[in-house]
Amino acid sequence: MAEDLHINENWTKEERYEFALQQCKAFIDGEPNLIANLANIAAVLKQIFDFYWVGFYLAAGEGELVLGPFQGPVACTRIPKGKGVCGAAASKGVTVLVPDVNEFPGHISCSSASLSEIVVPLMAEKICKLVLDVDSNKINDFDAVDKKYLEILVDCISIS
Repeated sequence: MAEDLHINENWTKEERYEFALQQCKAFIDGEPNLIANLANIAAVLKQIFDFYWVGFYLAAGEGELVLGPFQGPVACTRIPKGKGVCGAAASKGVTVLVPDVNEFPGHISCSSASLSEIVVPLMAEKICKLVLDVDSNKINDFDAVDKKYLEILVDCISIS
């Protein structure tokens, strides 16, 4: 685990994700505190990829998600499950990749600068425990590579 993340500007997206996974796993290995782990994961992703916004929403009862650790501008505090991209991912239990948030029915706009989004849920016993939400200020910024690696990363998170 590095204190400072030194990113090679020539790395491919896959190489950046491999490095991010290595760093995140090192941060969370042996650390039982979920909030500390989510904070470091958000920081690693923000620093390596310079996403517009990256963070977590945690399940708060059965009906909503509440803002957790994040990197970026201020965000919506609570999101009803089933509403917006985060709520859709939480209620369906699958990753939702949105190339243009303006074309997503019911999109919740926490920031007009967010143009594309990917949300990955962490499911345990068919219940969404949290979602990783990543926003970009570019249209169509996420693809199958992001989906693959962000799902791997979310699977590394331990919920007690």
